[in-house]
Amino acid sequence: MQLTVQGKQMDLGDALKSHVSDKLEDINTKYFNRAIDATVTFSPEGHSFTKTHISIRVGKDIMVISDATETDPYIAFDQAAEKVAKQLRRYKRRLRDHHQKMEEAPADHFSPALDYTLSAEQDNEEVNDHLVIAEIATNIQTMSPSDAAMRLELSNLPALMFRNAGHKGLNMVYKRPDGNIGWVDPDGKTTSIRK
Repeated sequence: MQLTVQGKQMDLGDALKSHVSDKLEDINTKYFNRAIDATVTFSPEGHSFTKTHISIRVGKDIMVISDATETDPYIAFDQAAEKVAKQLRRYKRRLRDHHQKMEEAPADHFSPALDYTLSAEQDNEEVNDHLVIAEIATNIQTMSPSDAAMRLELSNLPALMFRNAGHKGLNMVYKRPDGNIGWVDPDGKTTSIRK
């Protein structure tokens, strides 16, 4: 696994980098052993806190993301790493099955798309258009709603669009304010998410 450990506006010592490397290698070996790469970023948060952000790519377009904020960078990292381990432990079998399916997936399993990031500020109060500040090529994958729900939880994103394997229509899963996962199926041809 390729590992990048970086500090934003802070210097990281060799002992912390070694701690991060050892812990992530242990997690990778124990739960998945196929992680492609990982990025760990430490940044100051407020006056006396450190935020740790962990992003691990465990397969084609499958990211496991976690954050934690504490006064000590070691504790912040350990908490974020535990969240990653918990997610991988919960989905270990399904991730292995999903990885195998992705290896065998036909070319039409992925639909090319563009992912735009819009500015939060408007140029003019009378205009409702937002400025495009980033454009990234991405793929919309074909998968079951339960696989989409799993990927949403692993990635810690608020929403995920996918092509429903059952009827090939576009669907979306999203995190609801009550903590549950919502599912939008415009075709309405399926009835439940099985986990």
